[in-house]
Parts: sequence; C-alpha cells; structure tokens
Amino acid sequence: MTEPRIYTLEEAERALPLVRRIVADILRTYRDWQGAVDRYEIAVAGAVADAPEPAEVEVLRGAVNLRADEVARYLEELQTLGCEFKDFRLGLVDFYALLDDRLVFLCWQMGENGVTHWHELDSGLAGRQPIDQSLFHGIVP
Repeated sequence: MTEPRIYTLEEAERALPLVRRIVADILRTYRDWQGAVDRYEIAVAGAVADAPEPAEVEVLRGAVNLRADEVARYLEELQTLGCEFKDFRLGLVDFYALLDDRLVFLCWQMGENGVTHWHELDSGLAGRQPIDQSLFHGIVP
C-alpha cells in the first residue's frame, strides 16, 4: 500500500470544486446503474436456465456493465486525487490529514459548501466533528 496523500484544510478546500463535480458524476451514474440493474433483473426474472439469452437481455446487461465501468472510472479519479469515497447515498468523501502528528480524515458531504468536519480514521460518519480552527493550526474553511 502506498502512503496516502495528506491534505491540509486549505488544500482540501482548493480541491473541492473538482471533487464536487466528480462526486456528482458518481451519484448520477450510480443511480443510472441501479436503474439498469432493476431493468435487467426484471428482464431475466422469467428466463429459462438453458434457453439462449434474448437480445433485449443482452442489451440490458451491456447497459449495466457500461454504467458500472463509468462509476469505477469516477471512483478511480477520486483515488488519484488521494480522496476516499465513502457513501453512494450521501456522496461522502474523506481527505487524509494530520492532526497532532496522527492521521485523521477531513470529511465532506455532497451539499455542504466546504470542508467543515473531520473524524478519526476508524470512526466514520458517526464520529464527524466540526473543525475547530485551533485543531488545524488556524486554517478555517
């Protein structure tokens, strides 16, 4: 495993416009994927095991795979930036940061104007805490 990219609060804020666009793409494409899966499952529900796959089912399976590949590419974009995508429902993204020489996450959720929360690596969403400027060396979102 490679060392994570460490963000300052200021760097996370600067990356946020791009992160926001990628997350919007992820959420939109994920919803499209879910719809494609639903249509595919309905189409194959009455299929006979040994019968050849109808062309319609093949097209639907292709749509599912296409959307899955698109989601994977967007997730890879975030990983390239050093961000961790956490939730397809909330659009939650974590940025690695240092707090008193320990690794923590700066946390952003789709719909928030800026990076205003942080949490320990193992605490997740339930452990989100508002950023206190004294904790992050006076850098305020």
